[in-house]
Amino acid sequence: MTKPADRFYLGRIFDSKKGETTPDPLMYDPDDLTTHAVCVGMTGSGKTGLCIDLLEEAALQGIPALMIDPKGDITNTLLHFPALSPADFQPWINPDQANREDKTIEQAAADAAALWKNGLAKWDIGPDRIQALQDAAHFAVYSPGSEAGIPVNILASFKAPDIPWDENRETLVEKISGIVMGLLGLVGLEDIDPVRSKEHILLSNIFESAWSRGKDLDLTELILQIQNPPFDKLGVLELDKFFPEKDRQELSILLNSIMAAPTFKSWIEGEPLDIQAMLYGADGRPRHSVFYIAHLSDAERMFFVTLLYASVETWMRKQKGSTTLRALIYFDEIFGYLPPVKNPPSKTPMLRMLKQARAFGIGQVLVTQNPVDVDYKALSNAGTWFIGKLQTEQDKNRLLDGLEGAAPGLDRKVYDKLISTLDKRVFLLHNVHEDKPVLFQTRWAMNYLTGPLTKVQLPALNKLAGAEQWAASVSTSAQSEERTTRSSGSSAVKTTSTRQNVPAGIDEFYLPNNLSFLKAVDAAGISPPQDVSYQVFYKPVVIAQATVRFLKRNYNLDYDLTTAALVKEPDHQGRVRWEDWAVNPIDTDGLESQAITDSHFHELMAPLSDGAKLREMETDYADWIFHSISAPVRANEELAVFAGPQVTQGEFRRLCSKAAEGALKVEKDMVDGSFTKKMHIIQDRLLREERELDKDKVEFSQRKNEEAATLIGNLYSLIDGRKRRMTTSLTKRRMTTQAKADVQESLDSIEQYKKEIENLEKERLQALEEVERKWQEV
Repeated sequence: MTKPADRFYLGRIFDSKKGETTPDPLMYDPDDLTTHAVCVGMTGSGKTGLCIDLLEEAALQGIPALMIDPKGDITNTLLHFPALSPADFQPWINPDQANREDKTIEQAAADAAALWKNGLAKWDIGPDRIQALQDAAHFAVYSPGSEAGIPVNILASFKAPDIPWDENRETLVEKISGIVMGLLGLVGLEDIDPVRSKEHILLSNIFESAWSRGKDLDLTELILQIQNPPFDKLGVLELDKFFPEKDRQELSILLNSIMAAPTFKSWIEGEPLDIQAMLYGADGRPRHSVFYIAHLSDAERMFFVTLLYASVETWMRKQKGSTTLRALIYFDEIFGYLPPVKNPPSKTPMLRMLKQARAFGIGQVLVTQNPVDVDYKALSNAGTWFIGKLQTEQDKNRLLDGLEGAAPGLDRKVYDKLISTLDKRVFLLHNVHEDKPVLFQTRWAMNYLTGPLTKVQLPALNKLAGAEQWAASVSTSAQSEERTTRSSGSSAVKTTSTRQNVPAGIDEFYLPNNLSFLKAVDAAGISPPQDVSYQVFYKPVVIAQATVRFLKRNYNLDYDLTTAALVKEPDHQGRVRWEDWAVNPIDTDGLESQAITDSHFHELMAPLSDGAKLREMETDYADWIFHSISAPVRANEELAVFAGPQVTQGEFRRLCSKAAEGALKVEKDMVDGSFTKKMHIIQDRLLREERELDKDKVEFSQRKNEEAATLIGNLYSLIDGRKRRMTTSLTKRRMTTQAKADVQESLDSIEQYKKEIENLEKERLQALEEVERKWQEV
């Protein structure tokens, strides 16, 4: 039978009555996959071989595929060797199996090459078809969260989708919900109810606020906006009442722990989660991209799968409608991602894709070996079922229950009987586009089915497919973009549109934007660019400012000195040489308390983000001030004149001169007063002596007259012969002599007092001259 070129060659019809494969090929219409497919079978049923056959056919038909590989089996889609040479097989031989079979690696490789050559030949597949497969598509293995394969940058998933918000609001809100649930699951929050969970509501509103305005987010921005959301209310309640700041801080710390983990770097490097680029190469050829997630934890797997589905859905919304198969989404094990009761983050986007992707030509192939724990209500949207050998009767009955729900009118007995006859590599095909079910045996896979590959084998696998060349080009492109970003910006420091909260207890100010753009360019000394938009960026710095009071009462000093330091690049430990950053005091009244709208902020790095470090810096600054800051004091001890640093040298000299003039006057007055007092005493004595002289002169005159009278009387007595006593005359003489002596004594005293007055005046003048000289020298 001729094989139609536009159909998938999956195997040959199996005759259940004869128990053998017929020559008739099973040709499957790929467009039937727009209604999706489910593949169920136990381990060893041939399920992986069938699915790889299907993926091979998709590649040959030019249909791109995204493949989620939780176990490592689908990495085998890169092991196609057109030459079927043992050397090609040898690197992928399982050494443990070779040992069990008592073979060398070389013998095992030769046997594998022969087995594959013969096996393919029985299915009419030659090297030319394998070569066609190799040439049909680009193959690569991605390893989110690891650099073993091509790493995936998840941050692209947080960017605002480039589809209109208003027209796609419902879809984008659902995408946000999935991303948020994945994030919360990543930090250990499970069984999240989007309607009741405060964490989910807050994060969803942050995403909606950004995306509705066309603003991108990343984890840094998200963490900052958790601390300081761009809205004041949630519903009708104030933000802090609905979700207190302390609780928001705890949530931000949980998410920050993801970024702080050493392994997080591999989540934000590599190829962005760009679905278009992962489905088609630059040359237009389809790509088959395997997402290897076997190395991830359950929470990390759920997070990535949710992001991937959300990204696929966003990409899908930008495509035109199609009735033909445009792309495949293959999920190798859906156990835990689409359960019947629970609602993990992945379930909603998967269910929505099952319902809506058909209109866009996007098909899903969902695979499981656990038919019991899947949501058959969701899987009722699948039009194709590949059913292989099942392990237990319970598995078969649960599957039949699900099929009856998916295909009303299905003859349960017929299906029960057919499923019971299944053997390895024999499958029951239930296709709503066909009249009846079909049994078929899967063909031999062109890819070497070596079994699950481990993470350490991924580099060699990508090298085999030539994917490492692409990875290198992506790395170079990313580095180039980073260099461009750094050269086009003022700093390589990461910036964000959300203000990061400063540690509690630290005052925060903003430099006012007092310059226009052209004036700022001019001030920077550069030529103004033409037709360029600009933004305001705030760069954090530390301002340390203190007022020191110098008080010394014996110096009459009471002086306030304000000292300041502006530290632009503090050591990450907070160690600062304060003298190197000293500036003039800053008037905080001239600073702003709010940032300019739509501005950007440099990230707060240590120690600026560490409250304890900032407090240590504050203490260190105070200690530095105590030991290093001084105030110069001018002092004239003799004049008792003191002045602080606010008084200039000229002003101090004037103060000293004025003080000296005052002191001179005081001392001159004291000297003059002292001499005046002495002068008054001598002058009083002189005056008394002059009055005494006048009295003495009168008495002397009287005594002389008395003496003369007595003498005359005595003469008359001698003449008239009367006797007179001589004692009287002698007494008068003595009294006259005494009176004369008194006069002379007074004269001498007066002369002495006048000399004393003259000398005292000289002494006064001399003393005043000495005072003048003394204060002139001060």
